[in-house]
Amino acid sequence: MSEPKAPTPAPGDTYKGWLFKWTNYIKGYQRRWFVLSNGLLSYYRTQAEMGHTCRGTINLATANIAVEDSCNFVISNGGTQTYHLKASSEVERQRWITALELAKAKAFRMQAESDDSGDESTPPAAGQGGGARNSEVQSTLRTLGSKVEDLSTCNDLIAKHGSALQRSLSELEGVRLGGETSEKIRQVTERATLFRITSNAMINACRDFLALAQAHSKRWQKALQAEREQRVRLEETLEQLAKQHNHLERAFRGATVLPPSQSNPAIDSKGSVPGKGDASDEDEENEFFDACEDVQEFITVPADPKYHRRSGSNVSGISSEMGMDDGTTSLDEQSMASNPESPQSQEVVPVRKRRTRIPDKPNYSLNLWSIMKNCIGKELSKIPMPVNFNEPLSMLQRLSEDLEYYELLDRGAKCQSSLEQMCYVAAFTVSSYSTTVHRTGKPFNPLLGETFELDRLQESGYRSLCEQVSHHPPAAAHHAISERGWTLRQEIALASKFRGKYLSIMPLGSIHCIFEKSNNHYTWKKVTTTVHNIIVGKLWIDQSGEIDIVNHRTGDRCHLKFAPYSYFSRDVARKVTGVVTDKDGKAHYVLSGTWDEKMECSRVMQSSRGGENGADGRQKTVYQTLKAKELWRKTPLPEGAENMYYFSTLALTLNEPEEGVAPTDSRKRPDQRLMEQGRWEEANAEKQRLEEKQRTARREREREANRSANPEEAEEVEIATEPSETTDKSGHQDSYKAMWFDRCVDPMTGEPTHIYRGGYWETKEQGNWDSCPDIF
Repeated sequence: MSEPKAPTPAPGDTYKGWLFKWTNYIKGYQRRWFVLSNGLLSYYRTQAEMGHTCRGTINLATANIAVEDSCNFVISNGGTQTYHLKASSEVERQRWITALELAKAKAFRMQAESDDSGDESTPPAAGQGGGARNSEVQSTLRTLGSKVEDLSTCNDLIAKHGSALQRSLSELEGVRLGGETSEKIRQVTERATLFRITSNAMINACRDFLALAQAHSKRWQKALQAEREQRVRLEETLEQLAKQHNHLERAFRGATVLPPSQSNPAIDSKGSVPGKGDASDEDEENEFFDACEDVQEFITVPADPKYHRRSGSNVSGISSEMGMDDGTTSLDEQSMASNPESPQSQEVVPVRKRRTRIPDKPNYSLNLWSIMKNCIGKELSKIPMPVNFNEPLSMLQRLSEDLEYYELLDRGAKCQSSLEQMCYVAAFTVSSYSTTVHRTGKPFNPLLGETFELDRLQESGYRSLCEQVSHHPPAAAHHAISERGWTLRQEIALASKFRGKYLSIMPLGSIHCIFEKSNNHYTWKKVTTTVHNIIVGKLWIDQSGEIDIVNHRTGDRCHLKFAPYSYFSRDVARKVTGVVTDKDGKAHYVLSGTWDEKMECSRVMQSSRGGENGADGRQKTVYQTLKAKELWRKTPLPEGAENMYYFSTLALTLNEPEEGVAPTDSRKRPDQRLMEQGRWEEANAEKQRLEEKQRTARREREREANRSANPEEAEEVEIATEPSETTDKSGHQDSYKAMWFDRCVDPMTGEPTHIYRGGYWETKEQGNWDSCPDIF
């Protein structure tokens, strides 16, 4: 998982976090906020309740802590209080166990010291060295405390004598020269002497305090640094142990299907790739996909050492499907040749400096239920939504974000092997979802005829064009071409349903990727996106489903599975697995990773079928693989992304004003620009104006179409088609024709689609946009 690691707490620290607590057999485990402080473990329903409502507290001094399995543990005080808890991962479970044990030990010592009424006792877990260090620290603290008390006393005396001296000096100024002068001068002298003595005492105390602090500061710094390093080592060791424990469990469960020569449980940490399970996303009402355990359809184990005879070279890990000694370029070599961090790729200097920030998102509150309660069962595109739920990008710009990791296609274009090329295409497919993990804002629905160009020809060697080619249903066509030998085109129509607790978004349409050199033509479809906690709770996004990538020239295939999130699964969240096979069904590569972090591939050296395992009785395939190689890793978000709609570096530049673009470009959309500037009320008014203008244009097109078909009935048709709602429901065919795309039947898939006809970039060079419609 990509979540930040919580530090292992030291004794006395407050530890907080989310855990799942068992409530009853109806509700099961529920997410609760737990706080560990001063030997007490308390929990709340939300973090906001910490100030006023505590749901329960248990004293750890007399509590028993027991571990049930990899993620579950139980805390009981031997009486009526028993907490059955579940962590999100084994590592998080172990952090909580460590924090609880430390807090319990400290609470026990405090209770023992209180009962003994000052009797000194050695802590149960401390050795002689620890007791000596503790005694030294206590002695130093007592010395420092006494010096602080001396400073405080001297400060009071200085203040007292200073006031008296000030009064004497004031009296001296008002005294005439005479008999009283000598007496007053004597008093001033005495008080000045007392003040000097006290000041010297304070100076000496400060000097002693400073010398003592300087003498111990270096030793304390070294001790603190040593403790920090030890904590880091313990965290790393704990994480490794948790991973090894998890892999050993998987190896034990699949031991019966391993060949006799491969029964070694010491499986490589990157070699085990869980596969297809029985959790399904076909049930629309199943929000969390609570499968108790995924049923793996295949298992990977390290290949026989005989396959590593060339382990000293870079090509030992992965080579082409032609054989191990044919000299073809390996994935490692291609990755090095096309790595964006290599000196060759750094020769390209961007001709324009792109922006790195946008205005921070304003904090506007809105009652979502008041808007959504009457929209259950409707398509998202037909729900009138204010910009409060949007992000300042259109759907065309979101579609262009698929090119965030275009380098994967650049590397794929250099591959000699179609199977290796398939691995990069699969990694590119998964990488397009990495920008969605925190992006809960809804993009603007593009207006009919709206376009968006992404010209990165000089910086990155590619440029793309999107156009909204249909409004009901909403559909966008996208065409991208690169100087490095690949073309990407797609038409995506969104079908979305609001189900009350969650929102399902089903992209329809195929994606095509063609490599110029090899003429390999790949197609695939997108998976379902689900937005959870629409009404109550924090929004979060999940991707689930299966993708089949097909190379129509060679017959190679890659089957990817996006595992749906499950509270009860032991696997890492957002997991993606896949297998690359040739036209005969023989597996060549196994893919594994997560859609929000990274993807890896392992070359398959041998495969075999095991016995029947799992509830479904299916046989599992055992793949013997070489060491996994990383294909793709997500680039970290820019600093302050949480205040900028969680935009990536590319997304921050998409709505940047640019000269020379078409008047229909999304950058020129006024409501979107106003929202980016934080003027949401004006943006809402402008959004309504544009939508009404679009409806008026649609009615006019339908009138013109009906006049052309039946000139004698034009007047009646005008009256009958006036309301836009009637027109939408009556099934009239919209006569709109796209500006830059032609509607046709895809020769590869047989589906109706829009394909780029050309002419946009030539029109841009001429600066002649007279034929573009006025949509803004």
